[in-house]
This record gives sequence, structure tokens and C-alpha cells, in this order.
Amino acid sequence: MRHPIDKTFNCEKELTLSIISGKWKMLIMWHLGKEGTKRFGELKSMMPGITQRMLVSQLRDLEDDLVVNREVFPVVPPKVEYSLTERGESLLPILDSMYEWGKDYIETFLTNQPKKTKSI
Repeated sequence: MRHPIDKTFNCEKELTLSIISGKWKMLIMWHLGKEGTKRFGELKSMMPGITQRMLVSQLRDLEDDLVVNREVFPVVPPKVEYSLTERGESLLPILDSMYEWGKDYIETFLTNQPKKTKSI
């Protein structure tokens, strides 16, 4: 298991970004935080563009970073559930702020686009 502290970082912001970076990590955390514990297949269906291999990889990274908990139930067939850890839940206000910032940025960007005119 790798751990984020095993790397050298210039500042705490760099550490935070290394944990949440990746195309899918924030979306995985968002779904687990807003919709609760999910099984692998449920997560995959919530993110149609993600491959199975990428979802496994991103979940492992988040688990290694102590943000996501993976619980295996001893049944046949095996049942595995993913949830946010307490540390992962502490990232939700940051993700909410990033969502609001992005939403505001898009709205501002779209309303400030110059109108294109055709030249003859």
C-alpha cells in the first residue's frame, strides 16, 4: 500500500491535490458522499464514461489515501461496498466549493462571450 506521506511535497496544497487529482476521484467521492455507501457496479453505472480498470485503480488510490473504505463481506458471491471514511467526508465541503466555483465560472463565461457576427 502506498501512502501520500511517502512522497515529498512542497506544501500541504500539493499533498491535497495529489489525493483528489485524477479524472474520476472527485466524482467517486462526490457520489459516495452525497448518495452513501455503494457497490462497485453501482458506482460504475453512475459514471458511464469510466472503464472498470480505471474505477478499480481510482478506488484503490482513494483507499490507500485513507479517503475511501472498502468493506468485503464473506458471502458467495463476494460482496464489496465502498464508503467515505471520516477523512474522506472532511473533503466534501471542498468538493462542494469546487462545484459552486465551476458552476459560477461556466455561467460567467457563457454570459461574457462576445457575439459573433458574420462578415461579408
